[in-house]
Amino acid sequence: MKLPLSPPSFETLFSKFSQESDRERFIRLFNPNIGPTNEDGRYLHWDKIRHLQPPEDWSSEEYWLALKMARRKLYKRLPITSKSGAVFQFCMTDAIYRDLHWIDQNAAGRISMDKPVANPHTRDTYLVSSLIEESISSSQLEGASTTRNIAKEMLRQGRKPKDHSEQMIFNNYQAMKFIREYKQEKLTPAILFELHRLLTEATLEDANKAGKFRGADDDIHVVDATASVLLHTPPDAIELPSRIERLCRFANDLDGQEFIHPVIRAIILHFMIGYDHPFIDGNGRTARALFYWSMANQQYWLMEFISISRIIKQAPAQYGRAYLYTETDDNDLTYFILHQLEVIKKAITALHNYLEVKAAELHTIEKRLDGSALQGQLNHRQLAILRHALDHPNAIYSIQEHQAAHKISYQTARTDLLKLADDYKILTKRKYGNQFVFVAPPDLGQKLADVEQIYQDRKDD
Repeated sequence: MKLPLSPPSFETLFSKFSQESDRERFIRLFNPNIGPTNEDGRYLHWDKIRHLQPPEDWSSEEYWLALKMARRKLYKRLPITSKSGAVFQFCMTDAIYRDLHWIDQNAAGRISMDKPVANPHTRDTYLVSSLIEESISSSQLEGASTTRNIAKEMLRQGRKPKDHSEQMIFNNYQAMKFIREYKQEKLTPAILFELHRLLTEATLEDANKAGKFRGADDDIHVVDATASVLLHTPPDAIELPSRIERLCRFANDLDGQEFIHPVIRAIILHFMIGYDHPFIDGNGRTARALFYWSMANQQYWLMEFISISRIIKQAPAQYGRAYLYTETDDNDLTYFILHQLEVIKKAITALHNYLEVKAAELHTIEKRLDGSALQGQLNHRQLAILRHALDHPNAIYSIQEHQAAHKISYQTARTDLLKLADDYKILTKRKYGNQFVFVAPPDLGQKLADVEQIYQDRKDD
């Protein structure tokens, strides 16, 4: 990734055009029809504007100055500053209002009760799946290379990580559970330190750096390794205690005089951890985890079930570019806010699509059992196993994995599987070491038919 070209100075452009002899040309820069976005409604950085055709007979510099004047009228200044002491700021554009309204409707309100995630009996199953997905994707963004299936198996079975990549994913999973536990609390440096400690457990070269600020002797920079380009140098380590204290006050100031929409507040927290880079490693994971904490803290309950890292991982360059656009253009956070709003919308949409698919799969199983002796006797967890087993012949299920997947007790998980094996003869029970495992037969469809026939024969007798 290359650094975007920084915009020409506003003051320099204003002085240049105000001194030109053509006063009408200068006055038209104040055209009220020029807003903060271009004609397509996009909030573009100078690095893009300079390559596009400006309106009428304007030069690119004139058009940029007009856009900046419109933006400066809308800037909302924040109580947090860059390393140079300049305040961060952002614009509330029509696109942002529209996106926030959509997120309020889809992430903070009620979902119709036929949705599995809103059902108290099934929501834990979907919560576990989402925690696992975010843990894997967030770690993969930072270099973890374990496959998704292996990572899911590790987390569901509760086995210890085997390597560095698995440890990163395991740590992320523990951190997401920590966030759920502390989502009602005020943010403190101690909570942030514990979050970082959980995220970096057994993954740092110096284990003593977990949950602690980087020091003055830690040479920390954000670099594009592929192109050997220095992208960002964070503030000096000596400033970190005061900067994080200020950030915590910002996170907790929910009733202040200056209203900031909860979603924007969470996005800004995400940005600032990436900007300040307070730790020697794990800053990206900590930033995304803090975003989740803030959203949960501000009652956006559905956010616990989505994975933003999965969306970011699809286009990581855009994620990095949103940081750079902000830093190179007057600390204008609008670029990063717009990017993250799009990520959140895609993640919420992906969740809804996922739930629809899963609901349809369960419906297929239930329909297959419709009218049979098994109807109403299998719970949703057992139906989920059948759904998976139909698509994965010879799949192996353990009591511990079933317990972790649904957040149930060991005894409940054991009863679910034993009934499918011993009572209904659907799964095959085998001894594996000191424990039983349960295997999906290749002819599961026929098994279901056989079970139905047995029950029918008993009914006829």
